[in-house]
Amino acid sequence: MLKHTPSDAGTPLPDQPRIGRGALSNTPGRFERLNSTAVDDGWRNDLEDDPQPRLDTTVTFDQSRTVITKNESPDIAFDRSINPYRGCEHGCIYCFARPTHAWLGLSPGLDFETKLFAKSDAAGLLERELAKPGYQPRPIAMGTNTDPYQPVERRLKVTRSILEVLAAHDHPVTIVTKSRLVTRDLDILAPMAAKGLASVGVSVTTLDGDLAVAMEPRASRPQRRLETIRMLAAAGIPVTVMAAPIIPALNDHELEAILIRARQAGAAHASYILLRLPLELKDLFGEWLSTHRPDRKMRILNRLREMRGGELYESRFGTRMRGRGHDAKLLEERFRVTCRQQGYIEDRTVLDASKFNKPNLRELRDGQLNLFSTPEG
Repeated sequence: MLKHTPSDAGTPLPDQPRIGRGALSNTPGRFERLNSTAVDDGWRNDLEDDPQPRLDTTVTFDQSRTVITKNESPDIAFDRSINPYRGCEHGCIYCFARPTHAWLGLSPGLDFETKLFAKSDAAGLLERELAKPGYQPRPIAMGTNTDPYQPVERRLKVTRSILEVLAAHDHPVTIVTKSRLVTRDLDILAPMAAKGLASVGVSVTTLDGDLAVAMEPRASRPQRRLETIRMLAAAGIPVTVMAAPIIPALNDHELEAILIRARQAGAAHASYILLRLPLELKDLFGEWLSTHRPDRKMRILNRLREMRGGELYESRFGTRMRGRGHDAKLLEERFRVTCRQQGYIEDRTVLDASKFNKPNLRELRDGQLNLFSTPEG
């Protein structure tokens, strides 16, 4: 039976969680002129609530002209990266890459984790870029924006095709992921690591399975990430555990436990990053807290402000990764003490770029021509 309740008309309807998705809303990005809000029109169904429609993942193939992105930030350890995918199906609510979807005219919310873009021709583009006369090899970082081993990689294998090119030309690569799928490519990564050409960082945000399900709905569970570290290390691949992001009053108390468990699994290096909330991410994370951790919401945000100079986000180099103030210094000291006690190696793994063998540009051009040739000609 429908019941009309005019007094409720115009009240905004709260967004509801969807199984397997991290964001609650799909608010348009910052470049869109129009926005819409669902409101209660006064008509309610007393028998049952309307179910949330299922959101399937769609993939569009991105026709890029280049695949290597240059980076000039002084507080990161690489100057070039490759991101095989735009958007990420893992759905991590804290992902700092979410606002990049606004550049595509899409929402950093649910669109980011359901409307993906894949660079299907990335391997070919990469090989041509490596063949350019002026190219100077340095480690290429993968997973710096979105995860190269998110679920669609199992089917599309864009990341694997990139690794095959890098391995063929002895080009160094670093990978950051939170997915056990990276172990699928041990046959490529282990021989590369033996030559000093590969290292992997595994992100472990929490050891709490329930928190992981809510915060990172389609990512590998914590225990599987520890297993991933173990498998990578056993294959001779240098592994860094990344306790990231550290969220004050939510998972910061787990820092030592994460470092200890990862070291026991075989991680040789460690790092951490304080939660970053640029642009639309502030509101998305606030919505998530209101639904999943309402009792802690203000405490979490207030502590974050204390570590960000009164703001929820600072973009300044040197502080954006670690924060500032007393709590930030205490967090850094806890990290340093635990790393020292557990025997982590302080220096980063240095990869070898001297073995690089440049692709033959003429052969690549001939191969491209052959694509359009008949068997007779």
